[in-house]
Amino acid sequence: MKERFDPSRRDFTLASALAVLSGVTITITGCGGGGYGGTNSEPYGPSTPAPTPMTGDKVGVISANHQHEAIITAAKLTAAVGISLDIRGQADHSHNVELSAADITAIAASQQVTKPSSTSSTGGIYGDHLHSVTFN
Repeated sequence: MKERFDPSRRDFTLASALAVLSGVTITITGCGGGGYGGTNSEPYGPSTPAPTPMTGDKVGVISANHQHEAIITAAKLTAAVGISLDIRGQADHSHNVELSAADITAIAASQQVTKPSSTSSTGGIYGDHLHSVTFN
């Protein structure tokens, strides 16, 4: 029987950081809970539907995601000016991603842009952390 590898948070964070530094793309999927064996109602309370992107919006992929959402509306893409994008989504804390006018223009042209978020210092179950957000 094979042993199941269950990395600690520290092991996972280290492996993720090394993968990011080596240029590997990491996609994390889950069942929508807050992790740690919880249900959809833990630790954020009752689940609410995520906003549905409209035609022309761009949705970013967020590393080590725990209910954050990164959506740039079509109107912001058309305006082509720099923005500070709040990726709070359904999470219990916010992060901002700074995107320049050149970043917005590249994203609108379907070019890949990856940016780090601001660091959250809320503590809690996730501790101080940041995310990497990729738009294709």
